[in-house]
Amino acid sequence: MTPGNRDRGSRLGIAHPGPHPDLSRPWRDWSGTQPTQRPWRVGWVPSPVSRPPRSASRSGARSALGSPYSARGSRLAARGSPRGFTLIEILIVVTIIGILITLAQPSYQRAVAAAKEATLKEDLFILRDVIDQFYADNTKYPQALNDLVEKRYLRRIPKDPITGSDETWTLVHLTDEQGQQQGIFDVRSGSEATALDGTRYSDW
Repeated sequence: MTPGNRDRGSRLGIAHPGPHPDLSRPWRDWSGTQPTQRPWRVGWVPSPVSRPPRSASRSGARSALGSPYSARGSRLAARGSPRGFTLIEILIVVTIIGILITLAQPSYQRAVAAAKEATLKEDLFILRDVIDQFYADNTKYPQALNDLVEKRYLRRIPKDPITGSDETWTLVHLTDEQGQQQGIFDVRSGSEATALDGTRYSDW
């Protein structure tokens, strides 16, 4: 190779092995020893430095520093099991629950009473309407509430929602001039309690 070609090869990054070798021999025998790089190879990069596997280095560092989970477990073991509730805490909770129940009880009772009153008004309306129908069909009032069931005006006698019984209804009979009863023409509640509006249930 001429000096010009040698300079051009160095600029292009081509390694020059020296005098033109004998191409009949293997390239390892050209210089008598194993070269550090293969001749006429462009862009040669040296081999990287050997180092231990990444997983091994990580495991070694982790074993040296200790796992965070093992440290946490050791702290929990040193601290002991979680403690339970104390007697004072239980008493505070029971007191708070009692106060809440006390505050909610009047509202609950009022709601229950309002529901019973609404049921009583509906039952009285149905009974009075059925009695009028009975009178319109038979030209007389029923002698007992069971007559309404026998004539199939009612499936059954409703219960008084205030007393909880179907035998406590107050029956108002119609009387003639001689004072004789002509049948039931009105029904009222048999309870003597007072409603939420201040009136008596027996006056409804």
